[in-house]
Formats: sequence, C-alpha cells, structure tokens
Amino acid sequence: MLTELLRNYRDRVEDQLQSRLSERSGLEPRLQDAMRYSLLNGGKRMRPALVYLATRFCRGSLEQADTAACAIEAIHSYSLVHDDLPAMDDDELRRGKPTCHIAFDEATAILAGDALLTWAFELLSQPDSTITAQIQLQMVQALARAAGDLGMVDGQAFDLNSVGKQLTLVQLKAMHSAKTGALINVALELGALSAEATEAETEALRQYGTALGLAFQIKDDLLDIEGDTATLGKPQGSDQARNKPTYPALVGVEQCRAWLIELQQEAVTVLEPFGSRSQALVALAQYVIDRDH
Repeated sequence: MLTELLRNYRDRVEDQLQSRLSERSGLEPRLQDAMRYSLLNGGKRMRPALVYLATRFCRGSLEQADTAACAIEAIHSYSLVHDDLPAMDDDELRRGKPTCHIAFDEATAILAGDALLTWAFELLSQPDSTITAQIQLQMVQALARAAGDLGMVDGQAFDLNSVGKQLTLVQLKAMHSAKTGALINVALELGALSAEATEAETEALRQYGTALGLAFQIKDDLLDIEGDTATLGKPQGSDQARNKPTYPALVGVEQCRAWLIELQQEAVTVLEPFGSRSQALVALAQYVIDRDH
C-alpha cells in the first residue's frame, strides 16, 4: 500500500513540475534545460510525499498541497545541484546520472540552482484559490527559515567545515537537524498548513518529523558504507572517502541500527492518538529505516 501511495505521489508531483516548468521560457534555453535536468531526473520525491501525507493526515485535499510539494522539491533539487559542485562535495554522479555541472558546466549548474531556489518562492507566493493569502505567507516564511542560514544552508556550511574533524554526538545531531532534518520537518509543516491543521495535529507532525529526520540521516550514513553505487545512484563510500563526520564513524554500525529501531518507534508512538488515519505515516517510518537507497 505505501509503495503504491509513494509512487502515486511521485507521479503527481512530477506531472505538476513538468506542467509548471513547461510554462517558462527565458533568453537562454540552456538554463531551463539544466533546471529540468536537475529537477526531473528521478529520485524518491520523499519531501513532496511528506507534504501530501501530512495534508491527507490533516484531512486536506491533494490539490491544496500541490504547490507546496513542487516548491519543496525545487528547493531540494537546488541544494543537490550546489552540493555536487567542485567547491563543495565535488560529485560526478547523482541519481545514477552525471551531476548537473558535469552534464552542462559549472556556471550553468550554479545558475540552475539559483533559479530553482527562487522559483520555489515564486510558486508559493502566486495566487492560489485553494489556500488563503495568510497561510501562503506562513508557508513562505516556514520554507525560507528551513532552507536558509538557520536551516539547511547552515547545516551544509557546518558540514563542509567539519571534514576531517572529530565532532561530538551533540554537534553531529545539530548539523544533521539543520542540513537534513529541517527540510523533512518543513515538508510536514507545509502539508499541515495546506490543510489548516489543528494544533494537536501540527505538534504530532513536528515530533514525528524530528524522529523521522534523524532516522533518515542515520540510514543514509549506513547506506554510504553498506550500499552499492548502482542502487544508491551516487558513489558508494563517498562520505568515508572525504573523511566526513557520520554516525557510524562516531558510534559504530550496531549502535546506529539500534537507534533506527528506537526512532521508528518514537515516530509511531506520537501518532497513536490519531488511529487509522496515521497508517501511511507509520508505514513511512518503517520504510525509511528499511530502504536500500
């Protein structure tokens, strides 16, 4: 059931992205080509799925969530384009394909990332008959906070400056809470806002997202040492090769596996008061710790 649901949400957001991108044209077609290449080259579409799942959990409609789902995927894709640049992680493979700066060139990749970032906020701020202007403003603020210098960008900066250093567990958790967890949490927040959620629903999603975000990163770190390049769609062992701080390096593989089970249970527990309507989110928590890519 979850696999089919995630596939449906992935297809839905990709149709939305295709349609909305097709309406855009500028002076330099190569820029739009690089945007499309980076945005539509596959991927799990986990963050848009979280927007949709949270909206449905809060009894909203998928139509209410479409714009937020597109916006967060644009932010995520921009971050991957920039993360892969020679000045940062210097990766040549993403989702099994050449990274944007390899497929095009470094300057075009930087500009494509810039364009995707700004497009996300253009999307959220456009008039939308399914959402009030006040909620749209809250969405813009939430996504900007999660993506910027107090969220994802801050985590990336700390990560780059931590290569080769021995971090404490508190520092590592704080780094990934910003770098990875912020977008996961705001995806759920955007879904809740789309559906005009109650405070109880919003708080449950907040706690669920915190546990899910940490589990997602720990699993990513494990996959970096246990997965394979063909399945991962990016070079296996790249974090180890760059001597980046990871959970397995700090506490060991077995402790990481134990934490995944604890975090999955924590995520499930906060949803128990909502009964059967949390079924998909519960299944997703299990999927995150079981996935192979």
